[in-house]
Amino acid sequence: MSSAAILGASGYAGGELIRFLDAHPVFEVAYLGAHSKAGSRLGEVHPQLGGGERILGSLDPGDVPDVEVVFLALPHGASAELGVALSDRGISVVDLGSDFRLDSSERYAEAYGSPHPHPDQLGRWAYGIPELFREDVVDATCVAAPGCYPTTAVLGLGPLVAEGLISKDGIIVDAMSGVTGAGRGVSAGLQFGAVAESVKAYKVLSHRHQPEMERALDALAPRQHQVTFTPHLVPMQRGILATIHAPVVDGVTLADLADAFDERYADEPFVKVSEVPPETRWVAGSNTAMLSVHLDERTDRALVLVATDNLVKGAAGQAVQCANLMFGIDEAAGLPATGALP
Repeated sequence: MSSAAILGASGYAGGELIRFLDAHPVFEVAYLGAHSKAGSRLGEVHPQLGGGERILGSLDPGDVPDVEVVFLALPHGASAELGVALSDRGISVVDLGSDFRLDSSERYAEAYGSPHPHPDQLGRWAYGIPELFREDVVDATCVAAPGCYPTTAVLGLGPLVAEGLISKDGIIVDAMSGVTGAGRGVSAGLQFGAVAESVKAYKVLSHRHQPEMERALDALAPRQHQVTFTPHLVPMQRGILATIHAPVVDGVTLADLADAFDERYADEPFVKVSEVPPETRWVAGSNTAMLSVHLDERTDRALVLVATDNLVKGAAGQAVQCANLMFGIDEAAGLPATGALP
């Protein structure tokens, strides 16, 4: 068995990590850390999980035992110091937060409006979408697990970008997410009365996941891609549906688009390409991304629809998938590949 710690265990993604690792054939949870819930029993914050008598420790890196891997399921800004301190101890780290996802100090400052506390770390952490950056993940000791929106969008754009089938400009990503994408914190905009019976766009032209999408696309093809991203909050617990539009290069056909996805994802355990536009309920609870690709011949634009579970493929599941690869374990170990419809 390989020992693991989860910091941020009281959050939604932390709970999913515990669920997967408790049933994992190789990883064994040796430490659970939390911030405001430190000292609580696990059952007080996640009554749905087994082992509820386990006590949540602190986020102090000195309290973390010498485990083999640590999963950081923390808000933006909370991972940087922890990630460096744990890595310096020789512990492998998978960060589900945003602190190490970007590849340059310039892009980080543009996205977050402040300098990174450890700019030398940017670009050092492997970007954890295994289907597109597997070799980087396999060789890494530190992985930055992407955000839920970038995971969904980049899986839908990656094969087209890598094969040069779409323009680097004019890419539009409209995505809808359930409320768990905002984490477990309480705010007026996430209360039932503010969400039920309504759909709203938020952080229009200012969402921090847009530079992350461009960073991933630039890594797949060395061009400066430009993405217009609009997120929407919809009244459901979990799930993301992204509708992606992109101008195709002259002469590109629907067969070319379909071939790019088939060639890239044919042997992937967690990506399913379908002729039928996906629904979020088909992937709820699973680590699978479902997508369909179409061509609007009238406007010469590719249309890709992608559905993921924001807490699984967009967070905890993908993090475990990366850890499996880092430790030479079967990539699919401990992870559900099918949804729980209805």
